[in-house]
Amino acid sequence: MLYWRIEALHLKLKYTWKISRNASNEKTNFLVQVSDGTFSGFGEAAPNIRYGETPELLLKQYQVLLMAGLANVRSMEDLLELLTEHSPVNSLRFAVESAYLHYFCQHKGIAVHALLGQEAPHQQATCFSLPIMEVGEVAEFIQKNQLHRFRSLKLKVNREQGQDLVEEVLRITHNPLVIDANESWHDPDDLMHFLEKLDNRRVLFVEQPMPASHVAAYAHIKDKSPIPFIADESVIDQVDMELIRSQFHGINIKLMKAGGYLNAVRLLKEARKFGLMTMIGCMVETTLGIWSAMQMSGSFDFADLDGYLILEEEPFGLVNEKDGVLYLKQ
Repeated sequence: MLYWRIEALHLKLKYTWKISRNASNEKTNFLVQVSDGTFSGFGEAAPNIRYGETPELLLKQYQVLLMAGLANVRSMEDLLELLTEHSPVNSLRFAVESAYLHYFCQHKGIAVHALLGQEAPHQQATCFSLPIMEVGEVAEFIQKNQLHRFRSLKLKVNREQGQDLVEEVLRITHNPLVIDANESWHDPDDLMHFLEKLDNRRVLFVEQPMPASHVAAYAHIKDKSPIPFIADESVIDQVDMELIRSQFHGINIKLMKAGGYLNAVRLLKEARKFGLMTMIGCMVETTLGIWSAMQMSGSFDFADLDGYLILEEEPFGLVNEKDGVLYLKQ
């Protein structure tokens, strides 16, 4: 019999993490462990309220899985059947699946990346994300956090401050810039006005500028935009990739939203088949979640795996960063 446990991780942030729809100073993630008494596996869940995920819901759904026979799982096939039948939210599904997969790999002496059919993880450059802030705070924020060491930056924006924030960041740094709007724009004409003012020599792409529900609007302006669109909130566990291609130039795949390694591998293959640029992203996570993402990151065109760098105290130390490059702990 396997022994499962779940533990809340109360994570304080170094600063207020503000995006277009909310702001926070701390996060509650969960550590899931499975063990047979000799070998153990761990997975992380980072719930996202955008998808109705709350700490309370995750704990309830975890109890459902326990009562449904989680401890009696004997294979990945057993686990997938259980997760399909009881269907927890994606972040919990990822934590449970990854914990078991890590346990299985340790037990069998198999590398995680090899089981997933991915190349061996290596050093990985990551961009660094700036939260929404007042324009006058940008210079001090960049200097205090030594952001010039990153090869690219990502700026969270909203409709109200977006233009001014972009101009200020580009004025202060020479880094290529990614813009992440988190569905802030609702009017495609207003969005196009914003996009046409951007410096397309320095802005790499814009993530999810309008809500995921604005399918027709995305399809209408995709080919008119001077800056490529990358899907984020439009990409969860089940995706109509042909429909996504009609709206976006690429996709951001996050393990927490994909609901597991195995589905993330499937999404990556589908994206490649449809000629989409691929980005691997993260939530606010510990190095356990980032370590997991790095098992696949070499197969992606772009990485945004800075989620642990905004934590006041990171509990696991599985990943190190130097000069904007991530390294797995040896």
